Amino acid sequence: MSYDVVKIAIADDHPLFRTALIQAASKTLANSKILEAESFAQLQTLLQEHDDLELIFLDINMPGNDGFSGLSRIKNGFPDIQVIMVSAIEDGKVISRAIDLGASGYIPKSSSLEQISRAIATVLNGETWIPEGIAVDDVNGPEKQLAEKLESLTPAQFNVLQMICDGLLNKQIAYEMNIQETTVKNHVSAILQKLNVNNRTQAGLIYQQLKSVEQQTESLV
Repeated sequence: MSYDVVKIAIADDHPLFRTALIQAASKTLANSKILEAESFAQLQTLLQEHDDLELIFLDINMPGNDGFSGLSRIKNGFPDIQVIMVSAIEDGKVISRAIDLGASGYIPKSSSLEQISRAIATVLNGETWIPEGIAVDDVNGPEKQLAEKLESLTPAQFNVLQMICDGLLNKQIAYEMNIQETTVKNHVSAILQKLNVNNRTQAGLIYQQLKSVEQQTESLV
């Protein structure tokens, strides 16, 4: 299998697993350029500095990333980048949730280098990688619709949604984003409409649920 140069970011706070991912990527993509991040903040810096990133390995729980919040943020701001979630969790419900929320694949940390290499090749060929031997729920579940709604938010609206979840008032959000309070109110109105919820509390709960790997379907859509 031959590709042009592929730029990859590996975001994981465990050095040993980063090394394993680097080895697998180098084996599969001889011309790959690999960047590393130990936190989600570092990954965000890489995203701003490298507009040609094509593939990201994202640890499901690392500093600055809780559950699927980082995945949703990446898909919101950089929808063309493929994201493979990595985790020690090998639960079919969690894996299917990752796929529904926009991941192109899911790699358990128990995977062999050969399995990781196959996952990379599969995703870069435009297919979805689901671990072998793990029973997953049917994808395209209720959170697929939620993912589409989250991707419809502008990056600014996504930032406002996160701050709503953190309990900030409009005045505080305006200060943090260096914008007018009326602009924040407009963002909030757009968020409620796009997420099809009635108030900011419900909107905040949606973002809060992204931080958990457990599926909570009661108020997702």
